[in-house]
Amino acid sequence: MKISVVTVFPKLYQDFLKTSLIGRAQEQEFVMFDVAGFSDYCQPKERLDGQTAGHGSGMAIRPEVMQRAVDGLEAKHGKAYRIFLTPQGQKLNQKKVMELAQIFQEESHVMLVAGRYEGIDARAQETYADLEISIGDYILMGGDLPAMVLLEAVLRYVPGIVGKVESVEQDSFSGSFVDFPTFTVPPREWNGKAIPEILLSGNHGQVDLFRKRCAAQQTVKKHFGWLRAHCTKQEDKKLAAEFIPNHYIALLHDEVIIQQDQVGTSSVTSLDIHDIARSGRTYGIKEYFLVTPLQDQKKIVATVLDFWANAGIDYNKQRHEAVKIVTLKDSLQDVLDSIEQKEGKKPLIVGTSARSVGHAELIKFNEQAKVWAHERPVLFIFGTAKGLAPQVLERSDYLLLPIQGFSDFNHLSVRSAIAIILDRWLGINLD
Repeated sequence: MKISVVTVFPKLYQDFLKTSLIGRAQEQEFVMFDVAGFSDYCQPKERLDGQTAGHGSGMAIRPEVMQRAVDGLEAKHGKAYRIFLTPQGQKLNQKKVMELAQIFQEESHVMLVAGRYEGIDARAQETYADLEISIGDYILMGGDLPAMVLLEAVLRYVPGIVGKVESVEQDSFSGSFVDFPTFTVPPREWNGKAIPEILLSGNHGQVDLFRKRCAAQQTVKKHFGWLRAHCTKQEDKKLAAEFIPNHYIALLHDEVIIQQDQVGTSSVTSLDIHDIARSGRTYGIKEYFLVTPLQDQKKIVATVLDFWANAGIDYNKQRHEAVKIVTLKDSLQDVLDSIEQKEGKKPLIVGTSARSVGHAELIKFNEQAKVWAHERPVLFIFGTAKGLAPQVLERSDYLLLPIQGFSDFNHLSVRSAIAIILDRWLGINLD
């Protein structure tokens, strides 16, 4: 396998390519590197970069220099699969690493192009790049560190480079879960912290189970974004669910805005009852509280719930199952008291509104770790009519950013909003 690298600074790679497994892979002739400088393909006193077109400052690698570099290296090593390291490229994640490992094994020559300054002239990049790769949404001084990161990540999956296959197969980000925590023996105890006894038991089955549970817990707490993008096995979904804090939702028909700043009560609709229950059941919500203080409204709800609890099971079993999570309450305080009685802890309240609230911290849909770090149950509160009253939102610990689309229309039904929010917060979204 031949890997060429084109860079402004070839010396950056000298120690890197001699070190650790990559250095050993070269010694064993699994891989051969050729690091070339852009300046190697310049005429005497010719600059490798040029002023960027348009107003503003900046320099970029000139297209004719890029052309000479590609032609020169391919003349030496054969036609190359060319990878340009650029902030505009596809994100390097574990899935992409595995795809690249296959490419590295199939191609006799892979070329990495590490840009510098403002990058490579766009015409040359469009002409020569078979693939553009970015290692993250941030800017570095050049593409050399990304090239090294790519090599470190990809070459681990080339046969022969890593000695033990199982150490690669069990890597973090290779399945649903990140890797389990590791401990060394000795010492059995360090700074008052002991190795979990199960790891010293000699029972391999129990050790494997312990490790998997630790991995699942760590993934839920710290890498939920990865989990929801890669969890495909039913057994992994079930295990992960054990470590997700209990979530509840409350739909308030009281203390909601009726018109302008007028606060009052709204009417219950049967559609809100079973449609929201179905969403809640789908995303693992423990209980859906429907809040109204009005006696006639409570009678309507009770009638609907009674039907689905009894005769409704023959009409639609799935809806019967969903509606079982619905509970009728008089007020938000009754909801909070009920959750605390069940959980032994007060729930964190996450408010939903298009309006800002004084003390509540705004959170995004990918900030589960911040909320779950409190190790408390989570209650999402939703308002009917024109939304929750200010005094209700003031009770929130967090306020979720409003749902928005690429239009100036924003008038979702509460059923639609709840379904979208639950999916963005708790849903599986395979990568």
